[in-house]
Amino acid sequence: MKAILRLAACLFLTTLSGLVASAQNNGAQKIGPSAVWKMPDSFRTAVLKKCGDATQPPSFAECFITQMQQGGAPPEAVAFAREVYKASDGDVGIMYGFHKVGPVDIAWINYPLRANTNDGLLFVNGQPRILNVEDLKLLDQTTMQQDPQFQNTKAQFPNTTVWPGDRDGTTWPNSQPGPNGGVQFTVGYPLINGCHACERVGFAMFNWNFGPQGKFLGTTYIGMTPPPVQ
Repeated sequence: MKAILRLAACLFLTTLSGLVASAQNNGAQKIGPSAVWKMPDSFRTAVLKKCGDATQPPSFAECFITQMQQGGAPPEAVAFAREVYKASDGDVGIMYGFHKVGPVDIAWINYPLRANTNDGLLFVNGQPRILNVEDLKLLDQTTMQQDPQFQNTKAQFPNTTVWPGDRDGTTWPNSQPGPNGGVQFTVGYPLINGCHACERVGFAMFNWNFGPQGKFLGTTYIGMTPPPVQ
């Protein structure tokens, strides 16, 4: 009897947690294509004149976002840039593409103030509301390190590590149904033998897993492409 009561209580708390999270998400306006802005080539030059030297964060970043609406950005795009700025601890990100999947969607992002890796991906409208696909701390690298294929690659290329992907805005991550009514996204990351400009030795593939209400459940390493033949 006690076991049945414990099971019932566990099921109740799980359901309640999902309902609360869903209600919180529904309370905020969904991120969508209205937040997309194709930044004009002339905009950055104009902002440099108005906001000063780009080497002076965070005031320059805040000024950049403030100038977006004057540069023709819709209010939703400005609001989204502010949300990314807060979620990323100071990165300016502009959405230039949106792909509806549900319950989690995909946003292509341009980071105009970065020196390298100016394009990226975010998973949006889930829990959390904004999730950076290039946050390497979230990848299941422990399982990757135990993969014999990765270990063989590491033996050939000792400085091999996972790096953020080059997201050029032309290919969406593959999505498929996940367990229990959730969704999974398969994303590849370059394996580089050392520095940013060093030799690429393959791609590591990870699934990003979300529950039926869009709650992030972690990532799963699923394999890698072969290294180049020596």
